[in-house]
Amino acid sequence: MEFINHNLLDYVVQHSEEEPELLQKLNRETHQKILQPRMLSGSFQGRILSLLSHLIQPSRILEIGTYTGYSALCLAEGLQKEGLLHTIDCNEELVDFQKKYFNQSKFKNQIIQHLGYADKIIPTLKDSFDLVFLDADKENYPLYLDQIAPKINSGGLLISDNVLWSGKVLESAKSDDIATQELIRYNKILKEDTRFQTVVLPVRDGLTLSRKI
Repeated sequence: MEFINHNLLDYVVQHSEEEPELLQKLNRETHQKILQPRMLSGSFQGRILSLLSHLIQPSRILEIGTYTGYSALCLAEGLQKEGLLHTIDCNEELVDFQKKYFNQSKFKNQIIQHLGYADKIIPTLKDSFDLVFLDADKENYPLYLDQIAPKINSGGLLISDNVLWSGKVLESAKSDDIATQELIRYNKILKEDTRFQTVVLPVRDGLTLSRKI
């Protein structure tokens, strides 16, 4: 869901940094070959992720939810020279697709892929992180927050995607709609969490920025 009309969105994209050539290729192939291509961050949000990463200049990044690797490559653009990005996904079928594009990038030695369930992998990570991007199964957002909050460095940034959930967060969630229920709960938890300074941006499907105090 987009929260501004298409003409304005086109104008915004045209007057923002252009999508790098490798990401254009990844974007096209995702739409041609992969199910649910709307899960891709896309050019506009990708440039936002890149800019935020450049501002922070992180030494360590954690991404929860790799999909086809687009957002990981955007975030990696701001990594320090010796920095590392850990990215987690449970879809085994996408590992080779991700790796193909990671290996074509200049960040191929800085990206560490983890295959499995994030709630099992996060506790095993010994690094602390300057930047975390959460874009995985919405049902577990509150759980992931509990696990990653202690691993975010002071002044670090947590970015949470899909927090407006096509506007469903404004409605009373159905009893069987666990994703919407948990997103509503997650948004409330972050708003009240004194460890973070939080603002919600109406970018694409909603993007929350939370700075660790």
